[in-house]
Amino acid sequence: MINGVSHSDPAKVKVNNSIEIVYDTFGKTSGPPILLIMGLGEQMISWDEEFCAELANRGYWVIRFDNRDIGLSTKLDEAGIPDIPTLIQALMLGGGIQPPYTLGNMAEDAVGLLDALGIETAHVVGISMGGMIAQEMAINFPKRLRTLTSIMSSTENPKLPPPKPEAMSILVTPFPMDREGYLEYSIQTSRVLNGPVFPVDAARVTERASKFFDRGLCLMGTARQLAAVLGSDCRQERLQSVTVPSLVIHGDADPLVPVECGIETANSIPGAELLIIKGIGHGVPLAVVPQVIEAIVRHAV
Repeated sequence: MINGVSHSDPAKVKVNNSIEIVYDTFGKTSGPPILLIMGLGEQMISWDEEFCAELANRGYWVIRFDNRDIGLSTKLDEAGIPDIPTLIQALMLGGGIQPPYTLGNMAEDAVGLLDALGIETAHVVGISMGGMIAQEMAINFPKRLRTLTSIMSSTENPKLPPPKPEAMSILVTPFPMDREGYLEYSIQTSRVLNGPVFPVDAARVTERASKFFDRGLCLMGTARQLAAVLGSDCRQERLQSVTVPSLVIHGDADPLVPVECGIETANSIPGAELLIIKGIGHGVPLAVVPQVIEAIVRHAV
């Protein structure tokens, strides 16, 4: 039990032919399901238990999961390690790249999880890369979504502003694989991404990073996920066909996915609602969690 809400043990299902996805749930299965999709290199526990429990307290059956190549889900090490700087250079020169898999494949994983759980339709909430995966679901599997919430994400239009240099360096610099180095890296990364208004809670970051380390880091998997992001086509035009009720949430101080990316996402989806939260960067500080939850609950009806 978490804050009076039932919390299942982690379980594993096979999806998309051969991918094993690890997930857990919060709340009663009788509630409307809400699927939470995490971002690049992030494990499902990045959706804090308290966040999930609060959504469950609002009546939802909450499902979070490890994307492929991260956490306890299937690792595709046979696909090798993409050379991220080379891929970025190819894109800057106008060339295309062939990632080991696509965001579309990851969207198929998420739909496969819904299938395995016997869920016909769900509210879908994705953050950062998870928002991109959720958008792919809305484009390719519209009948499976009740609503879409895209947080801190993008259409991946190459004309949009790029990350700030200090945020870009996080993408191209491998993280340390020793515990002490990884914990320090996590704090420094949070200081770059957090934005100038909300201070970094170093103790909270360290606690989360410790849990990540103990569950198992996957440097190669993170690189493959990033290759999937870099190798994706712009969704701006495809999003214009989306009829799923959509909410876009973004911070105006995001150094990794600039706020213009969220604005374009909302403008690309007919009838989408846009919520810009002042002062937040690429993350959801505890101080604004209640605002984000209220926005999701108001939307996911």
